[in-house]
Amino acid sequence: MRRAADTQFLVNEALALLSRLQTVRSFALSTPMVLAAAVSAPAQAAINSHLAHIAFGLRRKLKAFISWLRSPESQATDAEKAQARYVLLKLRFNSLLDQFDIFADVLSQRGEHGTGTWLAGLDVLAEDALHLPGGYYEPPPLICFLERGHGAAIRRARTRLPGGDDNPVGVIQIPRERMVGSGIASSLIHEVGHQGSELLDLTTTIRAEIDKKVAAGGPAKVAWQLLSRWLNEILSDFWALGHLGIGATYGLMSVVSLPSYFVFRIGTDGPHPFPWIRVRLSIALGEALFPHRQWADLTRQWSALYPTDGLPSGKQQLIGQLVALLPEFAQLVVRHRSPSLRGQPLAGLFPVAQRQPARLRALYRQWQARPALREDCAPSLVFAVIGQAKADGRITAGEEARVLTGLLTRWALNRARNYCGLAPPAGAPPPAGASSPHPLISRSHEPQFSN
Repeated sequence: MRRAADTQFLVNEALALLSRLQTVRSFALSTPMVLAAAVSAPAQAAINSHLAHIAFGLRRKLKAFISWLRSPESQATDAEKAQARYVLLKLRFNSLLDQFDIFADVLSQRGEHGTGTWLAGLDVLAEDALHLPGGYYEPPPLICFLERGHGAAIRRARTRLPGGDDNPVGVIQIPRERMVGSGIASSLIHEVGHQGSELLDLTTTIRAEIDKKVAAGGPAKVAWQLLSRWLNEILSDFWALGHLGIGATYGLMSVVSLPSYFVFRIGTDGPHPFPWIRVRLSIALGEALFPHRQWADLTRQWSALYPTDGLPSGKQQLIGQLVALLPEFAQLVVRHRSPSLRGQPLAGLFPVAQRQPARLRALYRQWQARPALREDCAPSLVFAVIGQAKADGRITAGEEARVLTGLLTRWALNRARNYCGLAPPAGAPPPAGASSPHPLISRSHEPQFSN
């Protein structure tokens, strides 16, 4: 028999928890931001619906628990078991708060002047990079936020949040130090690649091909094993290359430009290739997608920045084995086919023809004469063109920042107009992708060229 004092204690604790639960309010009621800085309507709806579902469910359970405590039938349960039931409800409340804080950290930045709108523009870029024509999957909403540190990261949609619930949106963390320039796209689309690769199960199917190489043995076995271990990160770099061309590799070089000790620090138990070989992998994959002498020039540049001559012989031998495999490995990835790809080679999913260097350069020349043309293009194409121009030395850092800042703002504003049904100002061009099934992104806005 449980004492009355024990019952009253638990009732009070449960009522207090219920009161605290009432303070968890929808972000639509608590997060100030200009309309253009808001996350997309699907993302906002998904987040609010997700948190409301948990909150209302917990509220029902708390009320049922309080009613049970006050009922005669509960008196046969001892205090220890009643306390255990309460603690589970408290833990569920704490997991709700953990999830709430994850999204609050993201949404609170949308109130920062300038930054919030840029982030909304990056949301549009991320959605563009995840959207694949052909309906290979249903892309989840994506939202971006800035964080301290050197690298980007993603909390993928449909993975576990604290408490075990599925994440309703992909949350992409961008290093603040990379705002604003073409290099930001490399980091961002790399993280999008983690989401896309998972939706297509690419790591599993491509790793199965590599495992056959490992099983064959021979002197290259260790190198193939390392490529298999690093595959998830390599495929995300490949995703960025497919959308950005050489701009993805230059962005990667910026991220991994570290003291030589770290660039050549070979870890065999982590998911990331060591920086030196990671850049060479990006170059090899880029050359397979976009054949051009610029990749050989970039190889020479990287080798000059980080020569391998003075490395210990063991490291030089392993690097030599990996470099020897790069052409074969690149073709394995580019030509990979699997059921999720419906028989298409992996490279066929990306706008490879529109990202060839000659076409990117031609577009840049057109945009120099008529800058308004770039406003109707897919965001990833814009970053690819600017990245190629940067690699060619045809655009200054200041001009790059000015152009991209203006376009990020325009993409954010266009999205706000689309979702809110607002008419554009008189004389303004139509929002990119407004007439397409996807309300913001359309490959039809990528210029077509004849050979």
